[in-house]
Amino acid sequence: MSLDNPQKSPVSLIEISAAQLGQRLDNFLFKQLDKVPRTRIYRIIRKGEVRVNKKRCKPEYKLKLGDQVRIPPLLLLTESRDRLQPSKRLIENLERNILFENAHIIIIDKPAGLAVHAGSGVDYGVIDAMRLLRPDHAIELVHRLDRDTSGCLLLSKHRQALLGVQAALRDRTLNKKYCAIVKGRWPREIREIKLALKKIVLPNGERRMQVDSNGKKALSRIKLLQTGDSFSFIQVELVTGRTHQIRVHCQSQGHEIAGDDKYGDAAFNRAMRQQKISRLMLHAASLELPQGKFTPELVVNAPLPAEFEALIGATENGLTTHNC
Repeated sequence: MSLDNPQKSPVSLIEISAAQLGQRLDNFLFKQLDKVPRTRIYRIIRKGEVRVNKKRCKPEYKLKLGDQVRIPPLLLLTESRDRLQPSKRLIENLERNILFENAHIIIIDKPAGLAVHAGSGVDYGVIDAMRLLRPDHAIELVHRLDRDTSGCLLLSKHRQALLGVQAALRDRTLNKKYCAIVKGRWPREIREIKLALKKIVLPNGERRMQVDSNGKKALSRIKLLQTGDSFSFIQVELVTGRTHQIRVHCQSQGHEIAGDDKYGDAAFNRAMRQQKISRLMLHAASLELPQGKFTPELVVNAPLPAEFEALIGATENGLTTHNC
């Protein structure tokens, strides 16, 4: 299909069946509109051109049985700049980064700087590369990591596994632990942060999270691993999984994560750059999976990134190890 003779799709009204139950609206549209750039799909959702049961919905809306999804007419263009694909090098790198795989799930060590899915200004993400790597499976994200966070990312290989493992997340039988480098000396007595979080929209349209008693409950458990003169190395167990939860909870205590360009401390980030630390120093270190229909009981660990090792190793003489 050329740009000189673009075709327009008709209005579509699709009723959600059992096969699509629980799927995110954006993922559903990606499959339905495979010739439409993802940036355009997010735009029509945002503008309310896509309707579910005659109402506006957000991209993360989970489809229900019998939902009526209205898809507006769209130009089906296939411009190469809108159809960028993950490189062969990236796909090979992700294959090397597979930490665990069976017939139902895959756990990878996601590199920092790689988004998990396409979005505004992002042509592709982990999910797109993994679908190319495993074309015979219906690969889906079980959970998400921020673009600049590295470490354990869990994907499902079929619909039943997705729903089963997400149920374990909701039941809190699947545990996630992170490592972070934070500003200053973390107080040993702060072992738990229980502060509700609420999404806000800044004047420039950017979405962020903030501590708000009217927000959703959020609980993080902290283990102090090491302290130095200017930073601390901590482990965080996520009991809940709110957007940017660890980053905002650390900020609330005055111990912002190194390299955080949204919630961080500018002076601390500059000091970290002096030590060649330019990334967000947050790493999804481990996933603890329960015994289930699709998962064996096991703990999967993602190796500590080189930036962490270099920073801790370079200052280990000034670090104090804590047994918590």
